[in-house]
Amino acid sequence: MKKPLKLFSGNANLPLAKGISNYLDVPLINADVQTFRDGEVFVQINENVRACDVFVIQPTSPPVNNNLMELLVMIDALKRASAHEINVVIPYYGYARQDRKVQPRVPITAKLVADLLTTGGATRILTLDLHVGQIQGFFNIPVDNLFATPVLYNYLKNKELEDLVIVSPDAGGVERARAFAQRLKASLAIMDKRRPEVGVAKVMNIIGDVKGKTAVIVDDIIDSAGTMCESARCIMENGAKKVYACVTHAVFLRRHWKI
Repeated sequence: MKKPLKLFSGNANLPLAKGISNYLDVPLINADVQTFRDGEVFVQINENVRACDVFVIQPTSPPVNNNLMELLVMIDALKRASAHEINVVIPYYGYARQDRKVQPRVPITAKLVADLLTTGGATRILTLDLHVGQIQGFFNIPVDNLFATPVLYNYLKNKELEDLVIVSPDAGGVERARAFAQRLKASLAIMDKRRPEVGVAKVMNIIGDVKGKTAVIVDDIIDSAGTMCESARCIMENGAKKVYACVTHAVFLRRHWKI
């Protein structure tokens, strides 16, 4: 028997949720998602969701902690209301960059978030352009990692750029950049990047030829834009004609400072 489909949204990106609701012609669940004065999240679902397949639309974008906690409370409310499945749609997966230990005594917070979502009651995760694909392995539930590549690819193709080279801003983004390069029949270059401190990127070298070419830097997240600006400067200094940037998650936050 087919289960009824329901859409539920928090406050992280209501315009996105309403757009999905209008496209599918499925109304959003009538619910109260509020915050008490002390910061506690309160959720009350005002309609029956028993035995329904619910899709919760809530990116954990800035402010990450607030939106993540709101998401966890929504999942718990749905679980206790006997929803059949709780499919969590997270276009931007917060803490994704903390996916491994790169130095002593640091957490792997991407795994912690995966555990919180699973323990909270999520039965499936839908996300977009995870920072690294192995985050899917942090979950013991199905994860659908969708890609923005088709949208960005069509945009670049329609611009009809000549002498194209696709640039990965670091070694971790090579797979993404290679996929672009193969589709656009372009060459590939890689930035050799170092991080002397959090939020600061220093390009040491370019692996590949960019001289006389139109460079397109492809990345998943742009935060302080330090990596993007430093990469573009280095590419131009090495003789590129133009530099474009294609990014999925435009976070655009101020640079992080040490305390």
